[in-house]
Amino acid sequence: MRSICAVLFTTLLPFIAAAQEEVPSVTAEPAWNPYLVGMMIGVLSWFTFYFSQKPIGASAAYAKVVGIVGNRIAPKHINSIRYYRDDKPKVDWEVTFVICVIAGAFVAAWSGGELTGRLLPPFWVEHFGDSTWLRLSIAFAGGILLALGARMAGGCTSGHGISGTMQLSLASWISLISFFIGGVVTAFLLYYV
Repeated sequence: MRSICAVLFTTLLPFIAAAQEEVPSVTAEPAWNPYLVGMMIGVLSWFTFYFSQKPIGASAAYAKVVGIVGNRIAPKHINSIRYYRDDKPKVDWEVTFVICVIAGAFVAAWSGGELTGRLLPPFWVEHFGDSTWLRLSIAFAGGILLALGARMAGGCTSGHGISGTMQLSLASWISLISFFIGGVVTAFLLYYV
């Protein structure tokens, strides 16, 4: 497996470098070529299905991390929950996937010249003021709502939007369309209201 990943990484490295050079970081255009990134996500999906026989997904990782932390604090309670009896909480490939997504986002922002180090983007300050606590509170509340919604929907944008649509799942296509509608409504509320 390592040799396959090494070959894939070495093969894609020139494309990544070329994608970064295509668009200067001073423009509003993406620093990474979106077609290349889409292709890389597709290849990642193939590898995930091949090596783990599971689709890409991130929302289950959050439930597993809660189970790991809960096991340290209240092991009797965690063991009483059927979800954790059936699937023991542990650091597995899904948790590793989420950690790698966060690390990959950092690398992409850094290598694309988009790492600003700002906690409050100018758009936020212009519309909502310069309160750091307001920004962090809304981000935290949004994250909780997003995680709850993903668990209720049986998947997140990666589980439904990438893996599910790739398998032509009707539920995943409905979820993906709903994600876009929610994004459009939110953007409208932020930009025009």
